[in-house]
Amino acid sequence: DLSPLYKSLPAFCRVVAEAKPTSDSDIKLEVWLPVSGWNGKLQGIGNGGFAGLIDDMQLAMSVKAGYTATATDTGHTGSPIDAGWAMGHPEKIIDFGHRGIHEMTRVAKTVIAAYYSKPPQRSYFAGCSDGGREALMEAQRYPEDYDGILAGAPANYWTALFATAAYDTQALTVDSASFIPPAKVPMIAAAVNAACDELDGVHDGILNDPRQCHFDPATIQCKEEDSDKCLTAAQVTALKKLYAGTLDSQGHVVYPGYLPGAEEGPGGWGLWITGPAPAKSLMAFFGNGFFSGFVYGRSDWDYKMFKVDADLKTANETNGQALNATDPDLKSFKARGGKLILYHGWNDPAITALNTIDYYESVIKKMGQKDVDSFVRLYMAPGVQQCAGGPGSDSFGAVGDLKFDDPQHSVDASLEQWVEKGTAPSTIIASKFEGPDRTHAKMTRPLCPYPQAAKYKGSGDPNDAANFECERRKE
Repeated sequence: DLSPLYKSLPAFCRVVAEAKPTSDSDIKLEVWLPVSGWNGKLQGIGNGGFAGLIDDMQLAMSVKAGYTATATDTGHTGSPIDAGWAMGHPEKIIDFGHRGIHEMTRVAKTVIAAYYSKPPQRSYFAGCSDGGREALMEAQRYPEDYDGILAGAPANYWTALFATAAYDTQALTVDSASFIPPAKVPMIAAAVNAACDELDGVHDGILNDPRQCHFDPATIQCKEEDSDKCLTAAQVTALKKLYAGTLDSQGHVVYPGYLPGAEEGPGGWGLWITGPAPAKSLMAFFGNGFFSGFVYGRSDWDYKMFKVDADLKTANETNGQALNATDPDLKSFKARGGKLILYHGWNDPAITALNTIDYYESVIKKMGQKDVDSFVRLYMAPGVQQCAGGPGSDSFGAVGDLKFDDPQHSVDASLEQWVEKGTAPSTIIASKFEGPDRTHAKMTRPLCPYPQAAKYKGSGDPNDAANFECERRKE
């Protein structure tokens, strides 16, 4: 029931529309326009998973903050973990891939011009996960759509991400002995922390840069009988594969592995990677859904049939063009004055944080460091899982989260100041809130522009951002 939500909002005009760019398209979208007090800006809202719904809560948050807001189901209706709609619908796949968000933006700008008799002064887009992929797709394909883009934990190398989902599910279920049950995940997390937590000078259950953690799963192999306090040889092999990444038949990494740290917790590995039971993780659902729905169009496709070389090649040939937002050439977006902020939780158990670093570095390689510094920033968030959650400070002002100590140092405020005033973003303060109403910040930490990272000064309360400084990591 949305009525309490609506009662908390200022008066707004709700426009519901459908865009049909092809005969098989049905892109449902909404535009919410404040009746008074509009700040002159458009806020485009990203999706999650396989999309399929319009997020009223995010639209409401944006309207409350004075924006005209727009969101779309990207062209199909359904659960974000269901990919059945894609079967036999290549145009719907393109709508989901990039055309839906672009159409939403085009319609929203038309509606704004008609309603207010003027176009938006600035347009912003923010999304995380699939929404982060949509964000990068906008910067790469439709650079005129938005002035500022916030791309969180982008699932931008979509085909390889879901190849990894199938590959990892195989690694955990090749034989029943390989499966790592939920009861063993806390033990793995404790072993990782014992090995690596203090590398950054603070004992807090957070790895500041998990790349520095060289945890060897063999150290927790059972010496005697199997128990929840150790891993069997088969489980050690499976865990090593999860950390190592997805390898082709030549042994090349086609998608980087998961990083150690924050394996446990409600949004951790037990939900995303290992699952409550064999092949019951979210990534298993996504991998199966993608290859059966998008790639092969057959409901009987099963991850057990997966072969890295052949299936990733087929996925790229059938879907790469529509779904992968991996183009490092952002010249057009830069030329129109666009600004892009990327962020990723180091402990993301769905999309490895290494993938976003890889994309950022590919843009530098293509365009040069000086050019990139003029319009792109990357922030890595220690201890943060998929878009939020985990032991780290996960509240830094991404859309839909209006709780932060210092809104001036939030990621969205930084993006807007960069676009509107030319002030390049520096440190962003992230908070960790606790309690049911999430009003009390129990920890603040600085997020530094990559490749800088926050380092504890050596004294003072480690829960206070003031006791950390940003510095470049010594290689």
